[in-house]
Amino acid sequence: MKAENIIGLASIVEKPARPYLGIRFQTPFDGMFAVAAKALKELRTWSKKNGLAETGPYFMRYYHCDMKSIMDVEVGLMTDSGHPGEGHIQPGSLPSGRYATLVYRGNGLRGNQALMKWAKDEGIRFDPLVADEAESYVCRYEAYLTDYRVESRKLLWDVELSIKLPDR
Repeated sequence: MKAENIIGLASIVEKPARPYLGIRFQTPFDGMFAVAAKALKELRTWSKKNGLAETGPYFMRYYHCDMKSIMDVEVGLMTDSGHPGEGHIQPGSLPSGRYATLVYRGNGLRGNQALMKWAKDEGIRFDPLVADEAESYVCRYEAYLTDYRVESRKLLWDVELSIKLPDR
């Protein structure tokens, strides 16, 4: 079965702050997804061992996206457990605020391009982590809405892409 690329409608939504536990790392773009898969597996194993309740999906957060250099990213699990973390698994929070968002299935590059084009066409700018630095985000993440235990093929996952907008 060939994976069908599906991209939903982009919109702006208000989101509350959401606590999580995550593993942050820096890596070149080439090979990043293998590093992320390993970190997600470690986080899933650790959260299961510690009996954490999942209150939302696993996700990948992008702080700096420089595909020609080093990516600064984090994998996480939304949870309200209040667990302090352990070692390089640390608590964090997806900040509250307005987000540009869409859901896609299939190729992540196409999903990201669709949201970026929509934002540009609408005159929407994103909230930068570092002012005047390209591809720097206070909060940009892809939440994996499909349960990996039910569907192992990533190209068939529904993924919510959300990027925080500046406060008004």
